[in-house]
Amino acid sequence: MLILKAVSLEPMHGFGIGQRIMQMSDQALRVEEGSLYPALYRVEQQGWVKADWGVSENNQRAKFYRLTRSGRKQLEIESDNWERLAAGVFKVMRESN
Repeated sequence: MLILKAVSLEPMHGFGIGQRIMQMSDQALRVEEGSLYPALYRVEQQGWVKADWGVSENNQRAKFYRLTRSGRKQLEIESDNWERLAAGVFKVMRESN
């Protein structure tokens, strides 16, 4: 879900996606490369992102990922599921003993 949200704003390369997630979470979330790239591969295989080769800001060849139409739909589904889960956890944590 975090990857889909990051690339929903604009096409990005892998390193940029990790940086965007950290930025959006006020440095609370860090996605390590060992987790990020396998996850990018999975969401690409699902058809939720499309990758094209391009040149990064430091003039390196990189894959840039962009959200597809089905990726936008999946992001909506995942966001709704997360809202329900977070609300349920909040209710449990709010209960007094």
